[in-house]
Formats: sequence, structure tokens, C-alpha cells
Amino acid sequence: MDTKNPVIYGVFSVSGSVFKGSAVCVYSMADIRMVFNGPFAHKEGPNYQWVAYTGKIPYPRPGTCPGGTFTPNMKSTKDYPDEVINFMRNHPTMYNAVYPVHKRPLVVRTNVDYEFTTITVDQVTAADGSYEVLFLGTDRGTVQKVIVLPRDDLQTEELVLEEVEVFKVPTPITTMKISSKRQQLYVGSAVGVTHLALHRCDVYGEACADCCLARDPYCAWDGKSCSRYSASQKRRSRRQDVKYGNPIRQCRGYNSNANKNTLEMVQYGVEGSSTFLECQARSPHVSIKWHLQKDNSDRKKEMRSDGRVLKTEQGLLLRSLQLSDGGVYYCTSTEKNFKHTLVRVQLLVLSARAINNVLAETGGPAASTASLQSSAWTPSAGQYKDLLTILSQPEMSLINQYCQDYWHLGSASPKDPGLGSIRGKELKELKKPRNRRNHNEMEGQET
Repeated sequence: MDTKNPVIYGVFSVSGSVFKGSAVCVYSMADIRMVFNGPFAHKEGPNYQWVAYTGKIPYPRPGTCPGGTFTPNMKSTKDYPDEVINFMRNHPTMYNAVYPVHKRPLVVRTNVDYEFTTITVDQVTAADGSYEVLFLGTDRGTVQKVIVLPRDDLQTEELVLEEVEVFKVPTPITTMKISSKRQQLYVGSAVGVTHLALHRCDVYGEACADCCLARDPYCAWDGKSCSRYSASQKRRSRRQDVKYGNPIRQCRGYNSNANKNTLEMVQYGVEGSSTFLECQARSPHVSIKWHLQKDNSDRKKEMRSDGRVLKTEQGLLLRSLQLSDGGVYYCTSTEKNFKHTLVRVQLLVLSARAINNVLAETGGPAASTASLQSSAWTPSAGQYKDLLTILSQPEMSLINQYCQDYWHLGSASPKDPGLGSIRGKELKELKKPRNRRNHNEMEGQET
């Protein structure tokens, strides 16, 4: 950074019944000096129109700081002549405007339920250059971590690396300060002060592709994990591409490990009911697709939203299940032409008639929907065996294993949580998108 000609970042917001939004603009100090060394604005003519002042400008020039190079004998503005004071009162503004760099905002937010309140910027050195990382505080108590990348067509690309919920109670953030020595961001509001790490590379996943797609200049793949970038790392193992984020090129030799992190599950549904298949992407920049592979078939059919199928940001909702809905569902993400499977769910649909017969013959609760919803019925060991006998399906071994895991989870001790708890932990990790985290995960402390 040029200390004599730094850049100035400013946050602007407008709120009203017609329009609400925020913007971040960056200005050159050279442009600011040019405007303040230019003409003053002056009202002239019968209509008092603003024009450039062309008359005599008194000495010292209004806007000059006392005690400087041009005014060594003046200790304060009280020493200025009356002519200068009167000129400043009549000409409080400059005629030319200071425009942001490239004459456009750097970041713009419209049609959102928050506004930017403050900003601080960190300059980070990466493998492919130096980048400015913007930390933007909002009036709802979150911090957005943003970088703006130049593109080949003279445009820019804005990337939200993550959004952190800083305070338990949403409150406007008023001040932020970066500690480069501690690699911490200190955040202040009316309710307290807290701090959070400038980077947590491990949240981007356990694969080289995930680390590369994150495009965080703080982080790079070191051959084993996503960790803090260091220029001293061996180039052979280091993988980082902030500008393009191309994992196909950067992660050669490591991409085969991407699908090893695929979450595999077995899920059950009852004919006529609804079921939800959960899948959330780690990145806000990916496209998610669902495919269904039927039993005894090698073809995968893409699932599209219709009357019975609803695709959401959290997963796939199947309404009024049919027996034909059974099969293997694949949740696949695509980003920068890199595709990998996030979740693989084997859905087994149980016959409603068989379930009702089992409940009726074993003395369980009535098969009506109201009874099923209102009762916390748990089958006994005998009822469980009868259920397996009646539902003589090819997937019997899978059903048996699923139920055994469920029963084990219900009776497990805290020291032995069982298989179900492990799956629950995997689901919890899956729910954390790459662009949003809770401050409890960032190891911050409110004071």
C-alpha cells in the first residue's frame, strides 16, 4: 500500500419506504487532493446557480491546516484573517465531486433486511497476488467477510467468503479493529466487545477442491488439509487459486479424494406420507442438483420440482410418497465446472397397508393419522419381530440394521453414543454453509 496515496473505503446506506440499500465505495487520496486543490463552488446569478469560483482566493487557502508548510506562524484557525473566515463561510463546498475508483461502487446491497454500518480492510498476500479482504459490519449484528476480484473484462467479481453472527442478541455493530499480530478482528457494539479469527481454514472442508473453491486468500491446501497460507510452504504441495478458484487445475492428484467425504445415509418413508432429504452446500456459489437411481437400473434421472417434489436450499421434499419413489438419491454440487457428490441417500418406501396391518395385529395404536401423530408409541421387541416377518422385502437386512442402530441409540450412554449420534454429527457439519457461521464456532467471547 502506498502510504502517501492511500485508498479510502466508505460505507453508505439509504433507508426509506421506496428504496433501501447499502454500498461500499473506495476513493483514491490523489483524486481527493485534486478536488480540494480545485475551484470552490459559488452561487451566482439571479437563480443562485452553482458555478466554479474564479475570483481571488485569500491567503492562506481555505482548507489549509494551520502550522503546516504554508502557515508556519499560525498555530490555530483563530489566527486566520477575517477575509479567510468569511470566504469559508460563503464557500463551504468544492465545485468538483470526488468520484469513487472506476466511478462505481465496489459492493452494493439492495432488497435485503440489513444495512452496512462499518467497515475495516485487511491486505492479504496470497500465492497469486495481494488482495484486500473487507470485513463489513451490519445493523443486525453480523460481519460479512468479502473480497472483490478483478475480471478480465474490466469488471469485478464480489465473493462473500462467510458471514458470522457475532452477538447472541442482534445489535448494530459500531466499530471494528483488526489486529494483524493476533490475527483477530475485534468487534464493538452497544452491548459489548468481542473478537473472532480473521480466518478459520478448516471450515472449508477436508478436500483440496473445497479449499480451492473457497477462494479465501488466507487459506491454501498444504497437501493434507486446508490451512493458513504461508509463502514458505513447498510449492509442490501448496494449492491456492484466489482469482479463478479452479480445482480441476489446482488439485490434480487430490480430486479423487473429494467424493470420499460424501455423506451416505439410509432413510425410510411410509407410502402416502412425506419425507425430506437433507443436503446443504458449503458454498453460496454452487448449483445443486438431485438425481434418482432406481433399483436394478444404471440410469440416473434428474429430480425437478413439480406437484409432489419441491427443491429447497436445505434439501428435497417428497410429498405423498409412492412405492416407486424408492431408490438412491444423489445430491450433487457444481462450482467452477467441478462436480462432486455431497450426499447419497438410499430411500426405502414401506407399504402403508403392511404398516397398518402390523399395527393392528400387534395391538399397537390405531392406524389413523391422528393416532400416529398424537401417540409416542415405541414398539416392543415382539412387535419389532412381527414387523420384520410381515415386511418380507429384499431390503430386510438393511431395515434390520437401521432399527438395531435406532434401538442402540435410544439406550446408549453418554460415553457410547452409538451410530445414530455419529450420523447426527455428520448432519450438523453438513448444515454449516460456507458463507454463514455462528460466532460460537468462531471461539469469540463477549465482554
